[in-house]
Amino acid sequence: MSSAVHGVTTTSAARLVLASASPRRLALLQQIGLTPDEVVPADMDEQPLRDERPRQLAVRLAVEKGRSICPRVGPAFILSADTVVAVGRRMLPKAETEDEARMCLGRLSGRSHDVLTAISVQAPDGRSAQRLVESRVTFKRMSLPETEAYIASGEWRGKAGGYGIQGLAAAFVSHITGSYSAIVGLPLHQTAALLEGLGYPVVRRWGAAP
Repeated sequence: MSSAVHGVTTTSAARLVLASASPRRLALLQQIGLTPDEVVPADMDEQPLRDERPRQLAVRLAVEKGRSICPRVGPAFILSADTVVAVGRRMLPKAETEDEARMCLGRLSGRSHDVLTAISVQAPDGRSAQRLVESRVTFKRMSLPETEAYIASGEWRGKAGGYGIQGLAAAFVSHITGSYSAIVGLPLHQTAALLEGLGYPVVRRWGAAP
């Protein structure tokens, strides 16, 4: 069964694949009524290229994550994303050690930083679209006991910039500008718009929700 929306032919049985291992991105996608038919994490080197800027890195990784799983999933709408945290032109890592987390929190404490989340959608017919969403987050000046308590929580592990705004670190955030869901990992308005624009029936899936 198919229908035309704004000149785009869509199929009610269209498959949606999320190219991410992040439980946060999956939960955000489900928040707007979309449960992917398959979750296929992309395993790739996320190190920046020489002279690559934060915005360029976020977009490149989002696109390459989707492309990397294409041969494994067959025809489908493939959604991929990447988030980069930057203080000026300095990119902060996805913290994997306590030392990395301390370094990130030290740079974020008492100042503002950029959260750059890029999303990419590839359609079954080969078309694709990308979007970069920029948000700004301001942290309070963190005391040493606050920093060490957060380190002890382990919540920072694997997160861009060494923190998760949806968890304990929300206590340190004094102000945000932009998209909260993008800061968490998936800008929902832009994600729905890209999917619909390429022919995926986002809103019509709501009627099929239990």
